[in-house]
Amino acid sequence: MMEYVNLGRTGVKVSRICLGAWGFGNEAEWMINKEQARPIIKRAMDLGVNFFDTADSYSQGLSEEILGEILSPYRSDVILATKVGLSFGHGPNSEGLSRSRIQKQLAGSLSRLRTQYIDLFQMHRWDYSVPIEEILSAMTDSIKMGKVTYLGVSSMYAWQLSHMIDTAASKGFESPVSIQPRYNLIYREEEREMIPLCRELGLGIIPYSPLARGFLTGKYKINSNPDRPRYRSDKTLQSHYSSEVDHEIVETVLELSKEKGVEPSQISLAWLYNKPWITSPIIGVTKVGHVDKAVEALDVKLGSDDIKRLEEGYTPHPVFWQQELNSNIPDWFHNQG
Repeated sequence: MMEYVNLGRTGVKVSRICLGAWGFGNEAEWMINKEQARPIIKRAMDLGVNFFDTADSYSQGLSEEILGEILSPYRSDVILATKVGLSFGHGPNSEGLSRSRIQKQLAGSLSRLRTQYIDLFQMHRWDYSVPIEEILSAMTDSIKMGKVTYLGVSSMYAWQLSHMIDTAASKGFESPVSIQPRYNLIYREEEREMIPLCRELGLGIIPYSPLARGFLTGKYKINSNPDRPRYRSDKTLQSHYSSEVDHEIVETVLELSKEKGVEPSQISLAWLYNKPWITSPIIGVTKVGHVDKAVEALDVKLGSDDIKRLEEGYTPHPVFWQQELNSNIPDWFHNQG
């Protein structure tokens, strides 16, 4: 049965599962089209999912178009989240968070999503080239005009989030209510600073890649190059989740899944649901069955010994997301010790 929680300190109730729409589009061979996405979204709503996440950059707006068309009859019943910041289009102003670009991309997202307002408008990455005051001012204006309800952010450093919130407080700007970080059994770097900060400030945490791009399902074996569409086209999957330690964690997931009679993906999701500070993991799905398994995982019980087994083999990882917006990272930042 679906559970609902507040999005951070707001009064908005969101489902414990957020349906991610990155897989709706045409950027890669494993992605799905509108007609394939329709039964997935219907099943998710039938099971109580009311929270949906996308971004303008996903398949250059096609993901938003698909989500917008399918959800338009149910707009008042769902919480729509999208993001701005990554590359969209061509030219020197095709990425980033200048006031001009935020306004332009927001207008485009509203049109593609077929809505008059976006519930959660998120900074897709930190923009080193734009003063934070300019970004927050543009976001605040969007909220005042009724085009956006809440501001959110995605992967960044804890000092950046803290600086943003301090600036918002001192300048009278709107402040973020949630963050969307990469967080899963294989990548837990956010536990060092970001998660404690968010818990202190009361921000909602809606982690993406909860199954490490499918790696935590156990279908990718060590020293193998599987002939799968996702593996062939997803360079991040190949480079970020492949160490011997990562595979050892997956083996623990597989062992525990057999003991409890559930899918490996459900063990990985149950680990996240067990964390009281997690609002809603963003589940990327391309099949109806993926939705059912994610909802069923809400009922998978993990004891303290189970969690200890899953966590004890973890080793530190590089900060992955920093590599995803290199054009906005100045040389002086790369050259820090």
